[in-house]
Amino acid sequence: MSSIVADPPEVASGYRAGRTLPLRVELVRQLKRRRTLVMGAILFALPFVLLIAFQIGGEPGQDNGRVNLMDSATASGANFAAVNLFASAGFLLVIPVALFFGDTVAAEAGWSSLRYLLAAPVPRARLLWSKLVVALGLSLAALVLLPVVALAVGTVAYGWGPLQLPTGGTLSAGTAAQRLVIIVAYVLVSQLVTAGLAFWLSTRTDAPLGAVGGAVFLTIIGNVLDEVTALGDWRDFLPAHWQYAWLDAVQPQLQWTDMIQGTALSVTYALVLFALAFRGFARKDVVS
Repeated sequence: MSSIVADPPEVASGYRAGRTLPLRVELVRQLKRRRTLVMGAILFALPFVLLIAFQIGGEPGQDNGRVNLMDSATASGANFAAVNLFASAGFLLVIPVALFFGDTVAAEAGWSSLRYLLAAPVPRARLLWSKLVVALGLSLAALVLLPVVALAVGTVAYGWGPLQLPTGGTLSAGTAAQRLVIIVAYVLVSQLVTAGLAFWLSTRTDAPLGAVGGAVFLTIIGNVLDEVTALGDWRDFLPAHWQYAWLDAVQPQLQWTDMIQGTALSVTYALVLFALAFRGFARKDVVS
């Protein structure tokens, strides 16, 4: 009895799936995009906008004797950087994350270049992985750019000094810098849910605006639901409920409990959404 053995698929000499669409190539492509340059310019300009606002409006006031983070914005460069993060973390920083993750695959489909990339041949998993890593890197760069520029602008305008805490007391400049690093890291982790939503939607549609807008819309819905106190403990399952847990880093004693819970929830949702993106794209009939 003879058996029939299928011949292995022919592969071009020198072809390595892992070498297709290198990260540096994808990074250069994304850095040249107009939306990347525009978003970078907006984040770079925000600290100057707030500085002008404080110059026009004068020193921040205190309502009913209660001091909050915004009231100490002009105390030092560190305070100014923290206020910039506080003012933008709720919505503005959602935009670049949704843009970098939601525009990446859908834009290729919109340009009708996705099928040509896959015919290169770039394996689907490799294509998604390259775009995911680059989007994550650009999001991190965006989140770092804002506080770094704010710290530089604030230091020039208000001097290098300790971080004055809303609850009273101060943190040394060195400790304040460490706390700012923790804050930026947590803000990035808390945005992973938006990133996962945008990336998943980007693999489901050929319209970049639909993926970006859908992720932003769902993020806003989460924020609205978190304001519904009638939901009680159910709000603990909303990523928005933990988005300001980083405020525990501007306390005399660093508290990790809420940030750990927020991190665990965000990472869990993100992993599920990224897995759905890879699974769905592997089975998708790409015609664009």
